[in-house]
Amino acid sequence: MNFKVLTATLMLLLGVTLPGHAGEKFSFPVSASSKVLGYAPLWAADKKGFFDREGLDVQVTVTRGTSPSMQALIAESIQATLSANDGPIGLINKGMDLAMIAGGSKTTHMILAAKKIKSFEDLRGATIGSSTLTSGTAFLLRRVLKAKGLEYPKDYTLVSVGGSGPSLMALSAGKIDASILAVPLNFKAQKMGFNLVGKVTDVFPNYLLSSFSVRREWAKEHHKEVVQFLKGLLHARRWLEEDRAGAVAFLAEDLKMKPALARQGLEYYLQHRAWEPDLSIDLDGLKAVLEVYAEQSGATGPAPSPEKYVDASYLKDALKELGWK
Repeated sequence: MNFKVLTATLMLLLGVTLPGHAGEKFSFPVSASSKVLGYAPLWAADKKGFFDREGLDVQVTVTRGTSPSMQALIAESIQATLSANDGPIGLINKGMDLAMIAGGSKTTHMILAAKKIKSFEDLRGATIGSSTLTSGTAFLLRRVLKAKGLEYPKDYTLVSVGGSGPSLMALSAGKIDASILAVPLNFKAQKMGFNLVGKVTDVFPNYLLSSFSVRREWAKEHHKEVVQFLKGLLHARRWLEEDRAGAVAFLAEDLKMKPALARQGLEYYLQHRAWEPDLSIDLDGLKAVLEVYAEQSGATGPAPSPEKYVDASYLKDALKELGWK
């Protein structure tokens, strides 16, 4: 056995990929701020092989919060993140060289409350659960309640209990009086007897809750891989719509929910276009986020243009390569 063959054999035994090997895939670590139905295109692209077909080894980590995802992105331990838009907005405002490259989902959140609470006015003095106190859906919740005449913290108490899953558990245990829940857990809560007080879309019909973000310099240096990543997401988004039965079965298993609830949730997202078919970033939806963020952070003057935060070139190239646009 010659030296080259011996070296190759040892590398294979050690699990080391040979440079230029036909099966070699580009490592592309990604984070998601929570494990929710709203991030379904990412779960499907990962678990159904769409990333793999694009030649990417995508490793998805759930960070349970936008802040940890942003920290990981800045620290370069991941290359992209799917998280609430206030995360990248805040960092870009501080001079970080980040960009949103594709849309996640628009908000589907609704406010559910105990049986004694039937209206926004009934929420005065209530303890309300949110994922955090100072970001993401907390900003959105506070702004919706303000539009309904309730000021924080004068009129209600806000407590951090986690995302929609933990929030529903806290509501069921009587630890909170109300909470903001995303589809489809809002439907589950209603079946359990909790009252629907109102929908976020009644106040913000086009609020872009989340997006995929990258470091601009890294993405520029890895244009091909970023485009491949987006192509995988686009295929997954289309699959969710075209194979409803397969998508429901997948989501029920992956998100640990009953098929009927997964079906109800999927249909809501598709019918209400919570995911854009081409994953584009709705600039009007992002503008709404910027306005809420500016108000909650105490910023003065007009909100910046949404274009400041977006680089749509990678998505444009992905769509062009797919022949979809």
